[in-house]
Amino acid sequence: MDIVLGLQWGDEGKGKFIDLISENYDITARFNGGSNAGHSIERNGRKITLKMIPSGIFMKEVQNIIGTGTVLDPVSFKKEILNLQAFDHTVQPEKNIIISKKAHVVMPTHKLLDVFMEENPEYTTIGTTKNGIAQAYSNKILRQNLRVGDIGSPDFESRASHILKRDYKMLEDGGMIVLPALEEITKEFFDAVEFLKKFTCAETEIYLNKALAEGKKILAEGSQATMLDIDHGTYPYVTSSSTTASGASSGLGVSPKKIGEIYGIAKAYCTRVGNGAFPTELLDEFGDDLRMKGNEFGSNTGRPRRIGWLDLPALKYAVMINGVTQLVLTKADVLSGLKSVAVCTHYELNGESIPVSGTLPENAQPVLKWMEGWNADFSNMKSAAELPQEIISFLSFLEAELEIPVGYLSTGPGREQMIKMK
Repeated sequence: MDIVLGLQWGDEGKGKFIDLISENYDITARFNGGSNAGHSIERNGRKITLKMIPSGIFMKEVQNIIGTGTVLDPVSFKKEILNLQAFDHTVQPEKNIIISKKAHVVMPTHKLLDVFMEENPEYTTIGTTKNGIAQAYSNKILRQNLRVGDIGSPDFESRASHILKRDYKMLEDGGMIVLPALEEITKEFFDAVEFLKKFTCAETEIYLNKALAEGKKILAEGSQATMLDIDHGTYPYVTSSSTTASGASSGLGVSPKKIGEIYGIAKAYCTRVGNGAFPTELLDEFGDDLRMKGNEFGSNTGRPRRIGWLDLPALKYAVMINGVTQLVLTKADVLSGLKSVAVCTHYELNGESIPVSGTLPENAQPVLKWMEGWNADFSNMKSAAELPQEIISFLSFLEAELEIPVGYLSTGPGREQMIKMK
């Protein structure tokens, strides 16, 4: 089993890369997160953002798994499937998607609780997508949640209704002023659950291990990214699931011994959304221009992303804890035309160099190394031989610092705009 995951704060271009290489696999499997993900894929000049659906869905011979480590929102999933079919009527999601029975369900009140907590000064606010992901995971840990496999049980409706009424009362008592009618969200939820019943639900860990025993190739797909990992990221400004390579094993039920390549995706600069430490952030007109040039707006929310120079210490940390075997670098084309580009090589606090982890102090000062920029039209490049020397030097610097090869270089947003380096 190979893994694709993000090495920064998300939005690195995982969906495009998975869509490109998934034709080499029999199965693509999503191992974490929920509809808070946003994997943008461009096909035939049109773009679609996938949330829950694995990015291999456009390959007709590829089976797509929504794994045990995910949380599934039936309402959002139904909308996503209908949007997918409108985008490409040839896809067959009911045939090519299998959902883990053990994946947990996101309830409508989880989303309302998310909104309530983000807007209430009594709670830490981090800038979530307000999709109820943390609330679903927290109820999973509290052993109070429903799982996808429960949908077929005779008492599912009564159990779900009890949770909805209990949570709704909690919101009313907590003083949430704007609340949709309970009857309205209940009906929408159960309608979506009926839609969900069209899809195959299974013990996906057994399915995946059987497939591996038969010699089939699996590509595990992560959502969000390493620096947003619940354990190893910049807590508390993180997501609610395990986004690292170890999360792929637990989220899919596949032994770490069966992991092969680990592709780490990173931009040539950094972005993040929401709150949290971001010492290389560019809070000037140049940062604004780079945001527009790179179209750095959230795939899921449309929020403008924060922009900063490449954070090499954080990237080294991500490579280390994931055991990355190949780097996939994206958005280098966005930096084209600059006389020089910067990379943060280390951090200083009170004049002393400090190690970087998920607990980087906000007042740490980045030390930048300036490198010669590049100026080229990347759009039609097909091989490494066509790349300007300045970017070759940039890639060589990254390889030396990270001690892993740059396996692929993205040259634009299109599906085919990717150079295999080695």
